[in-house]
Amino acid sequence: MGKKRKHSETEAPAPMKENDSAPERPKRTLLGWKDKNEDAEKSKPASASGFRNKEKVLVTCSRRISFRYQHLMLNIVSLLPHCKKDSKVEAKSSKGATLNELVELKGSSSSLFFECRKHKDLYLWMVKSPSGPSVKFLVKAVHTMEEMKLTGNHLKGSRPLLTFSSNFDKDAHWKLLKEMLTQIFGVPKEHRKSKPYHDHVFVFSIIDDHIWFRNYQISVPHNESDKIARGGLDKMTLIEVGPRFCLNPIKIFGGSFGGPTLYENPFYVSPNQIRALEKRNKAGKFAKKIKATTRRKMHELANPLEPDEFADMWKDE
Repeated sequence: MGKKRKHSETEAPAPMKENDSAPERPKRTLLGWKDKNEDAEKSKPASASGFRNKEKVLVTCSRRISFRYQHLMLNIVSLLPHCKKDSKVEAKSSKGATLNELVELKGSSSSLFFECRKHKDLYLWMVKSPSGPSVKFLVKAVHTMEEMKLTGNHLKGSRPLLTFSSNFDKDAHWKLLKEMLTQIFGVPKEHRKSKPYHDHVFVFSIIDDHIWFRNYQISVPHNESDKIARGGLDKMTLIEVGPRFCLNPIKIFGGSFGGPTLYENPFYVSPNQIRALEKRNKAGKFAKKIKATTRRKMHELANPLEPDEFADMWKDE
């Protein structure tokens, strides 16, 4: 019989051969070959790549809003691809709590609330939720896209350029409004519903302590002979698209839909006071007419005419 092999006499393991096989092929996709390096870059967290703007705006309105103001709201919804439209909210004293809860449920960070009163007056609440601040505007000089029928036209969902007049840097409340308008109307970069183009401009200008809004298309010639170099602004033209409206700031609050008053417009006069003054002026005209008639009658009674001796001369006897 053969002897058993001792453990000490076991053979050493053979050295591993180097892998001479070909490298693994990249994964084939519908858009081409997919590299592993790309997968590693995509798998990195968003915080490693830097700040990402996740601004979302909730746009809603109050009940019993007129059709013109509802068209204005829909025009703004079509201009902001990062907004979410919701059903109407009852405009009562509890609207602040309701809207704050609604903004939280929708995962939004800002809100535009169109509040219509007496089927005549439109108020706009511009709010940063949940900590504020919030601004209440009176909306005047409303012209929707359907009314004006302007020739301008731009790509739906494209990112706008925001321009502000120089007097936005004059006072502290204008600086705050400029920052809020920038955050709400500025479309976040690489938003899933936005297009990676800049083909229109939002213009905000202050005239007589009112903010005037305009929307212009950037028109560039496409003919080979008229093509311009990148960055050349000589042949670019602006064509108005719409809508148009004017914002008269009333109050700036420290919280969301309320809170301490940070600024109050001293030149603001409510539409109710203007209508009451017009009625009073009309009533004053009628009262003046009645007083003039009474004064004439009193004058005639106090100064009677003397009898005319020739009044009955031609009467038949």
